[in-house]
Amino acid sequence: MKDTIQGEEKAEFVHNVFETIAKDYDRMNSVISFGRHDAWRKYTNQRMGVKHGQKAIDICCGTCDWTVSLGEAVGPTGEVVGLDFSQNMLDIGEHKIRQRGMKNVTLLNGDAMKIPYPDDSFDYATIGFALRNVPDYKQVLREMMRVVKPGGQVVSLEVSKPPFIPYRKLFYFYFYRLLPIVAKLVVNKYDEYAWLPQSLTNFPDSRQLADTFREIGLENVQTKLFVGGVSALHIGFKKQVNL
Repeated sequence: MKDTIQGEEKAEFVHNVFETIAKDYDRMNSVISFGRHDAWRKYTNQRMGVKHGQKAIDICCGTCDWTVSLGEAVGPTGEVVGLDFSQNMLDIGEHKIRQRGMKNVTLLNGDAMKIPYPDDSFDYATIGFALRNVPDYKQVLREMMRVVKPGGQVVSLEVSKPPFIPYRKLFYFYFYRLLPIVAKLVVNKYDEYAWLPQSLTNFPDSRQLADTFREIGLENVQTKLFVGGVSALHIGFKKQVNL
């Protein structure tokens, strides 16, 4: 199964998947989440307490829905960077940004494993529904922590594994069995959406991911489960510098 591939092989495979599904990505996001993903992002921005004039970087930004909402939240005096390795996804995001006339958002084709910014550059580093797809999720979290300022937030919004086992089994049936069939019917792409659920197989559940946040050095780690745990929000704070 493709969920067992690692490193550069996984990066290349995932890149090809997202280059292929870019034009259908937004439509399928709404199908997968039953239209809830926008509400989850809105809640997350409020929970983060994003303010005008702040700086954020949205890692693996895809078609830039979260990037755009962060850009609106920080206002014209703030700055947002959207970083992704799929140019096809970024092209769609760029169209959204142009439509809104946003001057405070910059998009960059780059590697989440080696974020091309200095230490302590941003107030927030976010990643939405992509952490399970990267070659090394711990390395990406370390990079996100590196580029946020002391006291800044590292934020992940991700598909997760419901803690209530009967509900987890029901979710798995939908995610692993029904979703690829729905994708075939809606956007005529079966293989790509058969793989995406597999990326959850070896990914940690919400408690394990919270432990990982603490393991890499983030503090005051907070978790919020949506719809019984099919999606999970994690927020960790970079340690403040004691003077």
